[in-house]
Amino acid sequence: MQPGLPLVIHAREADREVARILDEERPPPGVMHCFSSGRALAEAALALGFYISISGIVTFRNAEDLRAIVRDVPLDRLLVETDAPYLAPVPYRGKRNEPAFVARPPPPWLSSRGSNRKLWPRRPAPTSSACSRKARPPAG
Repeated sequence: MQPGLPLVIHAREADREVARILDEERPPPGVMHCFSSGRALAEAALALGFYISISGIVTFRNAEDLRAIVRDVPLDRLLVETDAPYLAPVPYRGKRNEPAFVARPPPPWLSSRGSNRKLWPRRPAPTSSACSRKARPPAG
């Protein structure tokens, strides 16, 4: 890990190992990229100030456990990403993913968060900007 650079973690089938390393190393806040892991890793990352970034996977039929986790992530720590050209959300699954697919209205499973059609397209930008500011190397 190089000091001053943002840390982006893509954990896949390694929740325990990643949580252990985060606990031992106590890195500065970063992003859990393309998050599809379990609740314990989400909670460990959030406790260290990480952002949870979700992709189209969260819209897949078999992703109910992931949707339950995402519903509990504070909105100011939630990022939505395309992971283009992969992982297009339903109803675009199987097509080449693109940023325009993120600007859709929020899915029904997120409506319990108080999101609405007016809030959803504007929500990712402020959070992404805040994340970028926190991830920049210190001036000097």
